[in-house]
Amino acid sequence: MFSKLKDPFLLLILVFAGIGYLLPVSGASAVVLGWVTKAAIFILFLGYGARLSGAEAWAGLKHWRLHCTILACTFVLFPLIGVGLLHLPWYGTELALGLAFLTLVPSTVQSSITFTSMAGGNVAGAIVSATASNLLGVVLTPLLVMAILPTTGAAPIGWGAFLAVMVQLLLPFVLGQCSRPWTAEFMTRHRARLKWLDQGVICLVVYAAFADFRVTGVRVGAGEFAVMLALCLVILAFMLLLTDQLAKWLRFPRDDRVAIVFCGTKKSLATGVPMATVLFAGQPVGLIVFPLMVFHMLQLVACSIIAQHWASRTDT
Repeated sequence: MFSKLKDPFLLLILVFAGIGYLLPVSGASAVVLGWVTKAAIFILFLGYGARLSGAEAWAGLKHWRLHCTILACTFVLFPLIGVGLLHLPWYGTELALGLAFLTLVPSTVQSSITFTSMAGGNVAGAIVSATASNLLGVVLTPLLVMAILPTTGAAPIGWGAFLAVMVQLLLPFVLGQCSRPWTAEFMTRHRARLKWLDQGVICLVVYAAFADFRVTGVRVGAGEFAVMLALCLVILAFMLLLTDQLAKWLRFPRDDRVAIVFCGTKKSLATGVPMATVLFAGQPVGLIVFPLMVFHMLQLVACSIIAQHWASRTDT
């Protein structure tokens, strides 16, 4: 069971988080690292845009009930939970921001599709919904952050941060889409190799975040960590149960229900960390994305078990 749940990318993220915390950079090196990180994020979203074909983006849009349900789970139900998390007294300000922020980021793409496929669900619907979540998230997540997080008085997110997201995330994605007449064949031919480039960029961003975590001298106590872990588990369990019951209540068939559960409960580390780096510039980004990292690990483990269980029931 453990060998099936291991994720090399997840292990790499943990390694780079540890290196960033143990071997941080400061001074001029930190400035250089900041600019390199911004350039890497630009390249990451340029690649996302160049790889997404128009056919993939529009293939399943006719199944609007499925996509609206998944997007509502991601950008309505989750943020409502985030509003409540801001007012709990059991942890510090940055962890409160991090817990609320994880509820605002888009769904994952690869793992949502993988788990839907494993469980025998609607893979085409999962592809369209997960992709739409990430496309819309580039705009919706900053707007949700501006609408919800300033109420704490600790995250002065304004239109400047929103514009920064548009320049660093949406602009390269659009440029990547425009480059497809010249780059589509290359992207398709080297898709497997480019995956390593994507993961390398995410690891660099994680390193920079946790290096900043160490330099700023912020600490997480054992009690705060235990509360955060418990809350992440409760949020994940609640959303898994809620999405399943919601899909049954709306009378979706079994394959669509699988897609709703696996796409509507995920939160993307690959998209969330770069967004946090831009939105929370000048703040302890490492501590803010820490709950998202914990939630990401928990969702991979839980959904792996659920997908294998549903797959075995389908085989039977």
